[in-house]
Amino acid sequence: MRDDEQQVTIEPYTGPSGGWGSMKSLAEIGARENVGAEAVRELTRQNKPEGFMCVSCAWGKPGHPHVAEFCENGAKATAWELTSHRITPDFFREHTLTELRGWRDYDLEQAGRLTHPMRYDRNTDKYVAVPWEEAFREIGAKLKLYDPTKVIFYASGRASLETSYMWALYARLYGSQNLPDSSNMCHETTSVGLKKAIGSPVGTIHLDDYDHCDAIFYFGQNPGTNSPRFLHPLRSCAKRGVEIIVFNPLKERGLERFADPQNPVEMTTGGSTPIATQYHQVKAGGDIAAIMGIMKFVIERDDERGGVLDHDFIRDHTVRFEEVAAMARAADWADLERESGLKRQAMEAAGAVYARSKRVIAVYGMGITQHVRGILNLEMIVNLMLLRGNVGKPGAGFGPVRGHSNVQGQRTVGITEKPELAPLDKYAEQYGFEPPRQEGWDTVKACEAVRDGVAQAFIQLGGNFFRAVPDHGVMEPRFQALDLTVHVATKLNRSHLLPGKVSYLLPCLGRIEQDMQASGPQAVTMEDSFSRIYGSRGKATPAADTLLSEPAIVAGLAKATLPHNPKVPWDEWVGDYGLVRDAIEETYPEMFERFNERMWMPGGFWKGVAATHREWKTESGRAEFNAPDVLNATGFEEADGRMRLITLRSNDQFNTTIYGYHDRFRGIKGTRDVVMVNPAEMERLGLADGEEVSLVCDVETDVSRRVDGLRVVPYDLPDGCLGAYYPECNVLIPVSHHARESFVPAAKSVPVRIEKRA
Repeated sequence: MRDDEQQVTIEPYTGPSGGWGSMKSLAEIGARENVGAEAVRELTRQNKPEGFMCVSCAWGKPGHPHVAEFCENGAKATAWELTSHRITPDFFREHTLTELRGWRDYDLEQAGRLTHPMRYDRNTDKYVAVPWEEAFREIGAKLKLYDPTKVIFYASGRASLETSYMWALYARLYGSQNLPDSSNMCHETTSVGLKKAIGSPVGTIHLDDYDHCDAIFYFGQNPGTNSPRFLHPLRSCAKRGVEIIVFNPLKERGLERFADPQNPVEMTTGGSTPIATQYHQVKAGGDIAAIMGIMKFVIERDDERGGVLDHDFIRDHTVRFEEVAAMARAADWADLERESGLKRQAMEAAGAVYARSKRVIAVYGMGITQHVRGILNLEMIVNLMLLRGNVGKPGAGFGPVRGHSNVQGQRTVGITEKPELAPLDKYAEQYGFEPPRQEGWDTVKACEAVRDGVAQAFIQLGGNFFRAVPDHGVMEPRFQALDLTVHVATKLNRSHLLPGKVSYLLPCLGRIEQDMQASGPQAVTMEDSFSRIYGSRGKATPAADTLLSEPAIVAGLAKATLPHNPKVPWDEWVGDYGLVRDAIEETYPEMFERFNERMWMPGGFWKGVAATHREWKTESGRAEFNAPDVLNATGFEEADGRMRLITLRSNDQFNTTIYGYHDRFRGIKGTRDVVMVNPAEMERLGLADGEEVSLVCDVETDVSRRVDGLRVVPYDLPDGCLGAYYPECNVLIPVSHHARESFVPAAKSVPVRIEKRA
């Protein structure tokens, strides 16, 4: 039965994460994508030292991998890429873009792999095939007409280090610093907040630190859906008695219990391993208050008894402790309870664990970063960790969980709109040109530029930018007003259906496929969430012999756009990616020393993170305590009828890619058009299970932002909070509703109202 023929069923799921549910899901998608023996072979190479890095999340490749070093969603991503379905020019002869805009996101990608470069024909409203060289020549000619400061070079987080380096160089040689990427939409708060507080913009732990910690404080991240391979170290931690203290608005099954599909006992007996030892359902935006409550308990316990805080570390390595400690002591428990949605006893119970734990890891995800005051959320986590010196020692530190498989690495090799983060002087020396020095456009500024008619062209290296950004209703017509849009992609998605006046669709090889160039089969590299660099080699048969690799497409665009520069050997780079790695090493010698030699090290090689060695590259030269000026991160006031919407991923998706319509862990099958409501809220609002309602944005009401036809589903959520799916509900998020300083769309606390049908 196809997904679009399934009846909607909504009933509680009682099983664990993992287990037979995962196995059944993998069998289903394998059959649906009609993958053969080659896909099975590739799964045995997935995340292995000599294999390929998963095209899904950025979890690390261990030096000593499991027999099956892939998770449910990683295997889905592999099947999705190695599907037997194809979109040839015949497909576009049969369908106009107007028609395709009526398709679901799932159906667009399910149609299969793109096989030929295409150009949009406005007269017929269809894509038509175009030779590669003609596409490059025409795109280059158009780009030469524009103001480079008004051209956007967006990059998805999947592109390799080699491609990303070439992309960033291409943009700057052209004269553009507009290099937004998917990090702008998720973990830019980490890049800004951690850098400000500890001087390093990335996590500080290694994967093996999970073998040495005795407590994990876990904030706003769902491993069961977003990073299932993380469940293995969490299970190991739980088995050896590590206390795992979770703060998350929803009960997520992956944080409750996990059945290891590679454990014969759990699979044959139906057993599972409990994960969280405490689970606190904090209100959306309430983490500041919850952490302040923990700190209040810990500091006052030290005041009473001593021996709790690491006073030597605080004295030698930090600033502004007394200011923050005074605020914690003065905090009123009634205020903390109201803002966090937790009882005092819950915060004190978490504080008691923290006070007795010697080595603590702080894990967090977009439930922390995607708020208007997301920087404060992160600073509070830093404050908590500094109290007991939980950074720069084994088994302790910060563990942000990244999404796309190379989203962190792209920033490492130059994809950034911030000139201070790019090696501009080195570019000038290495390649003999003067790079742009002005601030470029991040995702929010790029959206504003498109919305306001300032941007002239948009070039997308992977991803589904339109679907991922906020304010769909406002943005959609403005994207089609652009003069030029260019998309490098493997599959069709909604962004491709919003063509500018001139538009091209350029299909590329996938990472799992063999990439044969002049010097032979090529490999690429990625950086994971632990700042480790790995080689990745595809061996699968390419989806079509008409495809080009991402580096070849970037080089083709660059050669057609830019004047010849003898210091930039585009053709040589395409022929041998090892030469690109040599160039990366020359640009970043400290991080990439002996790059080609070390790229196949089991477990990857570490690029280095200063804060891990207690080297604080901050303004003060120390790790910095920061006092919050508010106790919630929403950025909006309470109002009668106003609720906090949390946008969520399904178990059957990764980012904007929808694999199917079965959110197994939430018991929702056959639909994504739902809004999850606390039963007490349902009673207060007079809502019935299954009733159809609308969600309406409750700020900037001069523009109508609404989603109709949502089915009410009773769900265990904190008071005043709702849950609904991303990206469908991004239409409710104004572009202006973003994190201060980091400009991340604030998708985890959106002010909305529920409207009943008349």
